[in-house]
Amino acid sequence: MTRAQQRARTARPPADDRPVAVASGVTKVYGTGDGAVAALRGVSAEVRRGQFTAIMGPSGSGKSTFLHCLAGLDAVSGGSVLIGGVDITALSRTRLTRLRRDRLGFVFQSFNLLPMLTAEENIRLTGRLAGRRADRQWFDTVVDALGLRERLGHRPSELSGGQQQRVAVARALLTRPEVLFADEPTGNLDSRAGAEVLGFLRQAVDGYGQTVVMVTHDPAAAAHADRVLFLADGRIVDELASPGIDEVHARHPQRSEEWRAALAGGSGGSPLLTERSMRRMEG
Repeated sequence: MTRAQQRARTARPPADDRPVAVASGVTKVYGTGDGAVAALRGVSAEVRRGQFTAIMGPSGSGKSTFLHCLAGLDAVSGGSVLIGGVDITALSRTRLTRLRRDRLGFVFQSFNLLPMLTAEENIRLTGRLAGRRADRQWFDTVVDALGLRERLGHRPSELSGGQQQRVAVARALLTRPEVLFADEPTGNLDSRAGAEVLGFLRQAVDGYGQTVVMVTHDPAAAAHADRVLFLADGRIVDELASPGIDEVHARHPQRSEEWRAALAGGSGGSPLLTERSMRRMEG
């Protein structure tokens, strides 16, 4: 991220102080008995309205599991998750499905477009399934911001990977979701297309007040966010505000064994690493 981008971020109005998503003591265990694997170990975090939050961690850290639990895509084993004040862990399957459809947006690494539909039909799909017609002005705003005007009549097979992901972003934004969840949205894209998608997500936050939560392994992608949460072994072990690429590189828990040692030796069992611990690890 350039200095100009950092200054622009500092100058923009702060995100709404109210949390739109709250995780409290979330645990997730797969399997039972001797074969049980704890993917999340008491994770607590808040996501503020109008904020771009990135989640990072080494492979197996629980970052995607945490996003899926936060978005209601996976059931928690313990703890609670609130979206807009609603405890989604207490909802029936039908009500949870309706909440995801009506109040959340999703962008995945694999695009998840229907191959028989055009780009426009894919963009409008979620609203149509909910029985709602999209506001034409908002549709035009999203389509033009993402540069899709000339591609609306094309099917996914006729689009590049970057264009397909832009269609997926447009579909997620069209319903004006309370939170847009993005799971490795640049994972299948080249660097140029990935940077474009990240720029669009940043624009949605800055220009439209959209709340975004994104899982990524890429420090350059995380540097587009307002804050980064770092996970290791199913716990939040660090947090970084207004991140730059160098700062994310310095704190990214690539050396997971050292982070495990820091977790085991932390005072009072605190899941957050101290600055002193970080300096020891970096030096």
